[in-house]
Amino acid sequence: MRIGVPAETAALETRVAVTPETAKKLVAQGHTVLVQAGAGASSGAPDEAYRAVGAEIVDAATALGADLVLKVRGPSDAELAQMKSGSTLVGMLNPFDAEGLQRLAAAGLTAFALEAVPRTTRAQSMDVLSSQANIAGYKAVMLAANHYQRLFPMLMTAAGTIKAARVVVLGVGVAGLQAIATAKRLGAVIEASDVRPAVKEQVESLGAKFIDVPYETDEERECAQGVGGYARPMPPSWLERQKVEVAKRVAQADVVISTALIPGRPAPTLVTEDMVRSMKPGSVIVDLAAGRGPIGPHGQPGGNCPLTVPDQVVTVHGVTIVGHTNLPALVAADASALYARNVLDFLKLIVTREGQLQLNLDDDIVAACLVAHGGEVRRKP
Repeated sequence: MRIGVPAETAALETRVAVTPETAKKLVAQGHTVLVQAGAGASSGAPDEAYRAVGAEIVDAATALGADLVLKVRGPSDAELAQMKSGSTLVGMLNPFDAEGLQRLAAAGLTAFALEAVPRTTRAQSMDVLSSQANIAGYKAVMLAANHYQRLFPMLMTAAGTIKAARVVVLGVGVAGLQAIATAKRLGAVIEASDVRPAVKEQVESLGAKFIDVPYETDEERECAQGVGGYARPMPPSWLERQKVEVAKRVAQADVVISTALIPGRPAPTLVTEDMVRSMKPGSVIVDLAAGRGPIGPHGQPGGNCPLTVPDQVVTVHGVTIVGHTNLPALVAADASALYARNVLDFLKLIVTREGQLQLNLDDDIVAACLVAHGGEVRRKP
């Protein structure tokens, strides 16, 4: 099969869908791998590295015109125009974007959105959201340490003692757990909050304190369990009690890292403007939900904090708010390596040893990821 790997054209996107490591394995399987010139340059993979493993370096039209196109982000209209009807597309295609899915279907593509991989044991090696969130959680702490004008660890010196930074992590999924682990390695004192009671043990195992908000009704307990590894919207009664507890911790924090996202919905507001106003001057918020929340006072989608500005670092009420919308792209080499391995494992489900596309819709992973086929959208956003 001819497999195309175009360079990503989305703003601030530095990752690549196939690395020299995975290109070598695809070539060994008998595929022709067509990599657009410069596709891996931003992630530390020069064209020479692809040539060395048997891939061909081509132009954009050739890469996009392949039988199977592997991308990180969904294609732009210009890229879509260069793709062949009947070809296959694999990437992070945003399965909740109804208009985008319709464009893929209208172009005659068989498209697989890897964000839709179910969170099951069998699918772990293909879970792009987890692999990229892991990197985002790490990078969030590194950014916080860079913007925070004090040290993270406690230091006892001849000139006096420096207190350890107090870090609050809001949302304890993959990104939140990695943020806790990274901040702990840097010597911070950490508290964390999440709507799911099951994560309390994980939080404490990493050396952080869990901000516990008791449940008062069966509805609250049911919502707190989540679905498929994701949080569900909690009842207003519980959210009000959580807000009070979180507000106390945020006011005392030096760094807040918020990671809360709900698939298909705007990110919940966890850090209000009043909370920001209560924080100490020089404190830092790193908002991993930047650009995915309700419209903020600046006229753009905020994040878990309405004051967050997408892809900008702003200072409001003396607090630095970091709003990068694509943290994995800031660690492009490792982010690409993990993503490319996810893609390679997924291809085992849809490409036969003879190099032919197979659509086994009895496979729960294939069925979940298929968003367009035969000119129709196959997934309801």
